[in-house]
Amino acid sequence: MKRIITVLGARPQFIKAAALSRVLRSSPFSDVIEEVIVHTGQHYDENMSDVFFREMDIPQPDFRLEIGGTSHGRMTGQMLIELEDLYLQVKPDAVLVYGDTNTTLAGALAASKLNIPIAHVEAGLRSFWKRMPEEQNRVLTDHLSTWLFCPTDASIQNLKAEGIQEGIHRVGDVMYDINLFYQARLQEEAQRGLHRPTNEALAFQEPFVLMTVHRAENTDASERLINILKGAGRLPLQIIWPVHPRTAQVIRNMGLQISPNIHLIPPLGYLDMLSLEMRAELILTDSGGVQKEAYFLQKPCITLRDQTEWIETVEDGWNKLGGTLPESIWAAYQAFKQAPPAKQKKHYGEGDAARKIAEVLMQDLVYIER
Repeated sequence: MKRIITVLGARPQFIKAAALSRVLRSSPFSDVIEEVIVHTGQHYDENMSDVFFREMDIPQPDFRLEIGGTSHGRMTGQMLIELEDLYLQVKPDAVLVYGDTNTTLAGALAASKLNIPIAHVEAGLRSFWKRMPEEQNRVLTDHLSTWLFCPTDASIQNLKAEGIQEGIHRVGDVMYDINLFYQARLQEEAQRGLHRPTNEALAFQEPFVLMTVHRAENTDASERLINILKGAGRLPLQIIWPVHPRTAQVIRNMGLQISPNIHLIPPLGYLDMLSLEMRAELILTDSGGVQKEAYFLQKPCITLRDQTEWIETVEDGWNKLGGTLPESIWAAYQAFKQAPPAKQKKHYGEGDAARKIAEVLMQDLVYIER
């Protein structure tokens, strides 16, 4: 039996793990691979963490480190210390990390120092903006990893441009796997007369925009956040905004005035969020994951950043880089109104990325050794 430690800590990682952990714990993979889940605590709020494990049937973590709510360096350093101790205790054959958070980098660094092979799911993504913490995390993690599981052709080219030639696997996107799985569940619920979102206050019947804003580049810079709120407030639609706890604190600290068309609500679990995405007329976000979910659901998306790692969504016309200036957000909205996007392409696989990842890991950890 081979042991893999999966290191999680943030909302996007819980969603991706719902796809891969389900496969790893099914036959034939569970016959040869034991998965141990570690939750670093980077996202610790009930609505940002526990609800995902509960409603997405993710196995409960075997270890919880409770590290979060502090600066990037301190958080990453503390994770590195505690993960190293845990790896020495559990003795894994491989460490599995997702995406581009502080948890991702700490999980990879701790494994690298102990010469434990690293599997990076969602490898090769690049925004080419080095000041963004997520860009630093993903680049460093890729250069430490043994297996680089890439969602797109562009991600493979990014790795090769940086001199990485081995261990690259084009598997598709595990978020597409999970999106298809839970779309089907929501449709089944609707057939049984169940309706989401579960919070009645969110049951908007009129057309609405769904907005998320959480990246430090937007929330820690008062001018950028103020401009985003001005730009969103200018749109002639009601806006539902599930607010990240850290963003909510910034709003309170700054005493910001919110336009009457913007409705702030607590963070949502995955199914309620997916339900709103399916019903929204437009999505505003600075989240990489929400950009993709909008694309999967064929929803126009305005990204509140000046660059994106998901270039395919822009090239296909379903995503426009609106930046943070009110006039650029308005221009992106007008562009969608004047020219709706065309048909999508199959950039992110066929919904079987998790199975492909599990097959590679099982073969490399077990059969090649024999």
